Amino acid sequence: MRRWLLTALTALLALPFLATPLLAASPAKPKTEQAVFAGGCFWCMESDMKAIPGVISVESGYTGGAMARPGYRDVLTEKTGHYEAVRVTFDAGKIDYGYLLSRYWRLVDPTDDGGQFCDRGPSYRTAVFVDGAEQKRLAEASRAEAAKRLKTGRMLTPVLALGPFWPAEAYHRDYAKRHPEDYHAYRLGCGRDARLAAVWGKN
Repeated sequence: MRRWLLTALTALLALPFLATPLLAASPAKPKTEQAVFAGGCFWCMESDMKAIPGVISVESGYTGGAMARPGYRDVLTEKTGHYEAVRVTFDAGKIDYGYLLSRYWRLVDPTDDGGQFCDRGPSYRTAVFVDGAEQKRLAEASRAEAAKRLKTGRMLTPVLALGPFWPAEAYHRDYAKRHPEDYHAYRLGCGRDARLAAVWGKN
């Protein structure tokens, strides 16, 4: 009896549907990298960067200043030295840092070093914040190439070493998604897209 049962079990285990593992292997996690950009209002930068395929997340915050843990009201004084910026986490298996740089330039007016569009003051200036020698090399090469493509003005956006990045308050995050009407009214009234078309061309 036992021999018969053992033979039957052996035959069952040989069937394809039982030999196949019940749990499929988990997909490999994406290789992520980060980049930090300043481009004026971080509501707009966050919204525009999130639309790029391969971008995993975008976080609004402050960087470039000496004050630790600044808040929005601190930065608004224009005395802390911080820029409104975004920290972009992207899938390096789908896009690379160079591609992200090329998309960044078309989202800003790098000919304006006094702010961006209707937002004026040092905290609204543009900058590429680089983490390490390789990011610096790629950013400077991309900057030089972008300068050749400008339709008006000259390149004024600096490449700067990345220091501490302080996340912005929760009410700033996903502002365009949470307040679409207010966001679009602000963006239109600020003249952002019209100015970008003048700087880079409509295409």
